[in-house]
Amino acid sequence: MAKKILICDDAAFMRMMIKDILTKNGYAIAGEAENGKVAVDKYNETKPDLVMMDITMPEMDGIQALKTIKANDPGATVIMCSAMGQQAMVIESIQSGAKDFIVKPFQADRVIEAVKKAVG
Repeated sequence: MAKKILICDDAAFMRMMIKDILTKNGYAIAGEAENGKVAVDKYNETKPDLVMMDITMPEMDGIQALKTIKANDPGATVIMCSAMGQQAMVIESIQSGAKDFIVKPFQADRVIEAVKKAVG
């Protein structure tokens, strides 16, 4: 059975890009979220195998959403996505329990490598 992945990014084209990369590589999409608050709700609804979480978003940022998801489900697997130059946020997200992070703009092979490392 394909691993289910929740995609969380405030930019629709980014979600589409990630979805495209993942589906072409045999992963199932559990859902999409445009901010951290929606991501937390969708996580609780869909219980995905993995969350691809953008750091910078409106309403609730990715780090806050990561902390909330991990508080509710310590076994949650989350990969953070960040733009260049967000080193402090990347470090904070790893300390908060993220498994890995990928930097935008995405390279398809790096996305798949991170996903395989996180959930196989």
